[in-house]
Amino acid sequence: MDAIDFLHPAHALINVRAKDKATLIQDLASRAGTALDVPADRISAELLKREALGSTGTGGAIAIPHARMPELKKPFGMLVRLQNPVDFSAIDGNPVDIVFVVLLPASSQSDPLNTLASVARKLRNPETVERLRRAADASELYRALVGGSEAQQVCAGDSRTALP
Repeated sequence: MDAIDFLHPAHALINVRAKDKATLIQDLASRAGTALDVPADRISAELLKREALGSTGTGGAIAIPHARMPELKKPFGMLVRLQNPVDFSAIDGNPVDIVFVVLLPASSQSDPLNTLASVARKLRNPETVERLRRAADASELYRALVGGSEAQQVCAGDSRTALP
């Protein structure tokens, strides 16, 4: 599964402000909760529970917080570029400025791993990360991650990626 399959253009955000990791996760959980009609406190609790197992800060100023949610039928993504980096207890010790939240259905075993691997692969590509950091607006941020003509169609109103 590729990011374009579960990241809607409306869920690409730039210049998000947060004073710390917990506040950021609560803010993003609130935004995701609104989009998914799932209580924000439930989402933030699951994301924070996963963070307690070990930081999802993958290094290179990137984090991929994720959780399984029984309420979901398909994966949900949110791509965020922060206005100022925050400490995420990342493996390299550097603060994070790019965050990709992935919420996964609890029922499937293989697809969630493929979904996370797809996001991680994209965010390991230095050219993609540079485009994300240079994006002038949210639409450009979205296109920098999903790339290609498919992103143009989605941004222009392709219903293939309509909200759940």
